[in-house]
Amino acid sequence: MLGIAAHRSHRGTFGLALVTLILSLVTLRIPMVSSPEQVTTLLRFDGYAIFFMGLLFSAAIAVVVMSYGYMKGRPTIREEYYLLVLTAMLGGSVLVSSTHFVSFFIGLELLSVSLYILIAYSRSQPISIEAGIKYLVPASTSSAFLLFGMSLIYAHTGTMALSELAGRAASPRVAGDLPALLGAGMMLVGIGFKLALVPFHFWTADVYEGAPAPVTALIATASKGAVFALLLRYFGAMNLPTRGPFFFIFTWAAVLTMFVGNFLALRQNDVKRLLAYSSIAHMGYLLVAFLAGGAPAVTAVTFYLLAYFITTLGAFAVITAMSDKEGDFAGIEDYRGLAGTHPFLAAALSAMMFSLAGLPLTAGFLAKFYAVLAGVRSGLWLLVLVLAANSAIALYYYLRVVVAVYQPVAPARDKRGGARPRRTAPSASLIGTIVLALLLLALFWVGVYPGPIIRFIESLAGPLA
Repeated sequence: MLGIAAHRSHRGTFGLALVTLILSLVTLRIPMVSSPEQVTTLLRFDGYAIFFMGLLFSAAIAVVVMSYGYMKGRPTIREEYYLLVLTAMLGGSVLVSSTHFVSFFIGLELLSVSLYILIAYSRSQPISIEAGIKYLVPASTSSAFLLFGMSLIYAHTGTMALSELAGRAASPRVAGDLPALLGAGMMLVGIGFKLALVPFHFWTADVYEGAPAPVTALIATASKGAVFALLLRYFGAMNLPTRGPFFFIFTWAAVLTMFVGNFLALRQNDVKRLLAYSSIAHMGYLLVAFLAGGAPAVTAVTFYLLAYFITTLGAFAVITAMSDKEGDFAGIEDYRGLAGTHPFLAAALSAMMFSLAGLPLTAGFLAKFYAVLAGVRSGLWLLVLVLAANSAIALYYYLRVVVAVYQPVAPARDKRGGARPRRTAPSASLIGTIVLALLLLALFWVGVYPGPIIRFIESLAGPLA
C-alpha cells in the first residue's frame, strides 16, 4: 500500500507482491506437533495451520504470476489488485489458524471482502459487476447466519474458544441441547454458502464466469481450501457424535452436492461454468473423506485439497494464458484445435482435466483413492458408491474438453450461419509458462510419488483426530 502511494507502477507492485508472498512462504516453519504456538486464545500455529498457510501462499504466488500478464494492458487501475490478493491471503491465514469464533469471523470477512472487490475488479465489463453483486449478497447472508449461530452457542456455553467448546460438547447435557444444536446448524448454513454445498450453490457458476480468470482460481482454491481447513479444525474440536444429526446432514449434503454438481456440469458449454459445477462436486467428494472421522479423514482431506489446488490452478492458468483484452476464452468451442496452435497449453489442460476426472498417474487419482479408502475404513458404503458413480459421470464432461482441444478447427459462424473471423488465442507469457510447467510437474509428482507428502500430512493429523 505504501509502495503504491509512493509510485504507481504495475511491474513494481507485481514484483513487491510476489517478493512478499515468497518471503512469507520461505519463512514459514513447521513446528513440532508436540509444541504448537498459541497466540492468546485466538490463534494456534501448529503444523496443521502452517501447512495450510504454505498451501495458501503457494496458490497466491501462482495467482499473482498469472495476473501480471492478464492485467497488463487492460483499461483499469492495476496496482490495488495485488494489494487485495495479499489482504485475502492474510484473511485466509487467520482463518486456518483460528481457534476462536472472533478470529474465525475476522479471517473469514477479511478474505470475503477482498474477494468482493476482486470479482468486480474489471469495472468496464458488466458481467464482472454482476458477478460481484451475486457473490456479495449470498456471502453477506451467510455471514449473518454465522454470527447468529455463534451468538446462540456463546449464549448457551459462555465461551467462544474452540478448545473450551470441545470439552463442553462431550457433555450429554450440552450436546443434546437445542440452542447449541441450532447455533451449530446455523453455522453450517453459513459454511455451506462459502463452500457452495447444495442447496447453497446457486451463486457459483455466475461468479466463476464473470470474475477475472485469476480471481476465479483464487476463489476455487484459496477461499474454499481455507474454509474447509477451518471446518475440519472446528468440528474436530467440537467432537460431535459420529452418527448424530450433523453426520446425517453432512451425508445428505455430500450426496446432493456430488449429484447436482456433476449433472449440471454435463449441460455446460462454457469451461469456466463447467469448472464451477465441477468444484461443487469436488466439495462433495471432500465431504466423504471428512465424514470418515479420525486421523484418516484429516489425512485424506488435506491430501485431497493439495491435489485439488494443483489441478484447479493449472486449469485456470491455461484459461488465463488464453485470455486477451476482449475477455476470457470460456466456451468449449474456443478451445477447439488448441493442440495445433498451442500444443503445450493443450497438453497442460488435458492433464488437468484427467486429474479432475481422477485418472491414474495424476494427483487427482490418488486424492480420490484416499477419500474412498477413508470412507471404506469407516464403513461409509453409501457415500463411497455415490462417489464412484459420480466419478464415472464426470468423465463425460471432462473428456468433452479434451476432445475439443484435439479436434480440427471448425470455421466460426455468426448467428445467420455466415463465416466470421475466428478469435485466436494469444501466446502465453514466459513467466506464465514457467508456472504452468511447475504445476504440471507437481501434478505428476504427487500422483506418482506421494509417499513423503502422505507421511508429512500424517504427522500433522494426530492433534486434530
